[in-house]
Order: sequence, then structure tokens, then C-alpha cells
Amino acid sequence: MHMKQAATGRRNGQADGPLTADRAVGQRLRALRQARGLSLKTVAAATGLSIGYLSQVERGLSSPSLRVLTGVADLLGIGLGALFDGPGAGGAEGFVTRAGERAALTLWRAGITKQLLTQGDSALSLFLMQLAPLAGTGDEPLVHDGEEAGLVMEGALVLTVEGTTVELQAGDSFRFASRRPHRYRNPHPDRPAAVLWVNAVPRARE
Repeated sequence: MHMKQAATGRRNGQADGPLTADRAVGQRLRALRQARGLSLKTVAAATGLSIGYLSQVERGLSSPSLRVLTGVADLLGIGLGALFDGPGAGGAEGFVTRAGERAALTLWRAGITKQLLTQGDSALSLFLMQLAPLAGTGDEPLVHDGEEAGLVMEGALVLTVEGTTVELQAGDSFRFASRRPHRYRNPHPDRPAAVLWVNAVPRARE
């Protein structure tokens, strides 16, 4: 199976580089898997991925695609927010994420960066997603638990949900169940796009 490269960035949306970032997301995945008492064999059987590939991901030797990350997160009963290093405490409030304390998930080859605007792993995560010119999730659709919604803030977004494709401009918004096969891309060759994206997922399984 050929995987698109992805990585987890550090705070302020800045990544230390693909190798360091891959190690960070791999370590986080391993810790979450072990905390749930799941073996690599169990995860491999449930996701259709090989044990060897999953082991490489956990050791930071392979870069998982967004589809792989959402599939494993789905199995673990978590949202993508749980795979981020996590923003700062944001002061005494405990519910505020300061602009300078955002964590980021960067898909290097896909040209997509997600900044986490909310704290920790919860049923609701808010992201600022930035797509480089012509960046997108590829031809293979994403399918996972939950619901999602968004608002195009800059540029344009081509969104396909269950075979229906629409082009959204700045100010347009959307919502759909995440179990409906979906993919998206920035159609412009010379303009980036920015989307405020919300993911709502079931609570983590105990």
C-alpha cells in the first residue's frame, strides 16, 4: 500500500521537519493504542493495514496519510485532535487556546496544514485548515465516525461527498456526516485556501 506523507507539526503551526514530526505522531499513536490495550495485530486486522506498516508509523519511519490517520483514530475512538502535541494551557481559564499556542498537523506531500484551535481530545474539535495551491486529499475518499462542518474563509474549496462535487467560495459553508465518503481540494494553481473546519466525533471508548 502506498501512503501519502503526513506529519505532525509543533506549536504555532511550525513543524520541526517531516522526520521529527513523524516520530511525534507515531509515539502518540502507540501511547493511545497501548492505553486501550490493543495489539498491533488487532489494529492491523481492523484497519486493513499491515502490522509492519503500523509498526513503522509508530516508530516514525513511515508517514501516514490523512485517510490512515482518521481510520486508526476511528478505531481508537478518538478525534484527530488527540494526535496533536496539544496547545498550551491558555492561562487560568482552561478553555482558551491562545493564537501563539496552537498545535498543527501537517500533511507535507498533500500540502495541507491543520491548526488545532481547541484544547485536547474531545467530542468537538475546531481546526483552521490551510491548503496550498492544488493541494487536496487525493482520489481515495475519507470515511470515519462523526460529523463535520466548515466555512471557507479564503480562496476556494472543491468538496465531493458521496459522488456529489461542489465548488465553494469564501463565505460558503457545509455540513455532512463523516461516514459519507468525502474528499476535498484547492482547485486554484496559484492561490492558497483557508477553511474553518469542525469535526464532531463520538466520545472515546473506554
